[in-house]
Amino acid sequence: MSRYIHGHAESVLRSHTWRTARNSAAYLLDDLGPGLDLLDVGCGPGTITVDLAQIVAPGRVVGIDTSVEVLMKASELAVARDVETVSFEQADVHELPYGDASFDVVHAHQVLQHLPDPVSALVEMRRVLRPGGVLAVRDVDYGGMRWFPLVPGLERWLEVYQRVARSHGGEPDAGPRLLSWVRAAGFTDTTVTASTWCYADETTRPWWAGVWADRVRHSRFAEEATRLGLADAGALEDLAQAWRAWGESDDGWFAMVHGEVVARR
Repeated sequence: MSRYIHGHAESVLRSHTWRTARNSAAYLLDDLGPGLDLLDVGCGPGTITVDLAQIVAPGRVVGIDTSVEVLMKASELAVARDVETVSFEQADVHELPYGDASFDVVHAHQVLQHLPDPVSALVEMRRVLRPGGVLAVRDVDYGGMRWFPLVPGLERWLEVYQRVARSHGGEPDAGPRLLSWVRAAGFTDTTVTASTWCYADETTRPWWAGVWADRVRHSRFAEEATRLGLADAGALEDLAQAWRAWGESDDGWFAMVHGEVVARR
C-alpha cells in the first residue's frame, strides 16, 4: 500500500474539498448517466465522489481510499447531502476487493502520480471494469506548472516537492505519461485531453497561496522534506513566505495543467 506524501492535514483537506465533478472531472461527464455502477479510486473527502453519485443514481458508487480518517469525512458528506447510493471503503488499488467486471466506470483523480507502479494499478482497475466500461484518469504535471510573479522561493518549492514525491517512487509529472501507462495496462480505445486549474482572482489566489503556505509547514510533505534533509524548519518557513508573497500580488497568476485519459474496456 503506497504512502500518500501529502497526508490529510487540514491544509490538504482544504484543497481537496474544493474539488468537484465540474472542476476536476468534466472530461468524464459526457460518459455518465443514470444507473451506472462507479468506483472512485483515491476518493479522499468525497466531494467528487458524491457529485458523481448524484449523476449516476440509482447506480451504485463506491469510493475507496487508504485513510480511515478521510473516509469518515466522505461518509459524513454523503449523509449531509442526502446521497444514499454511495458508500466508502478502505482498500488498496493494487488489490481491489471486488470481483471481475464489477463496475461500469472506474475513476481516479490525482492518484497515479503517487504510485510506484501505476501500470499495475491500472491493470487492476481494468480487471474490475465490465466489457465496454469506462476508465477515467486525471493527473497533474508539476513540471508544467506556471506562475507570475516569478517569486524565487516557488522555484525552490517545486524542486523540493518533486524530490519528495520521487523519493517515494511517485512521478509528480504524471499528466503527460497517462496515455503510455493506460496503454501498457492493456487499453487500446482511448481519448486524451488536457485541462487546467487557474488561480488568479481575488478569491482563488489568496486561498491557493494560503493552502500551500500552510502545507509546506504543517503536513506529511513538510515532515518528509525535513526527514530527507531537503529543508529544515527555517527553509520551510521561507517557502511559506514565498507562497504568501505570491498570493499578495494583485497580478498573481498560477496555472496547473492536467493530463486526462478516458479509455474503454
